[in-house]
Amino acid sequence: MIEGYQVPIHRALTHPILIGGAPREFAILNATVGAALLFGLHSLLGVPLVVILHATAVILTKHDPMFLETFKRHLNHKPFYEA
Repeated sequence: MIEGYQVPIHRALTHPILIGGAPREFAILNATVGAALLFGLHSLLGVPLVVILHATAVILTKHDPMFLETFKRHLNHKPFYEA
């Protein structure tokens, strides 16, 4: 390393934004669907569903913080490419 060319980078600049341990986009979408099920359809089934999905997202985020972006990219790939 050359002296003077080392710059400290804050950890928040390199890690994804999480809400409750899950990616922000997923947590907001999950909460919106849960609120729609609970308040719109008056279904208590939404509460355990939201809790299970959030817990799953937290576990997946602990293994790979960028799992949601990877999954979105995976959906764009075709299962078979013709030669």
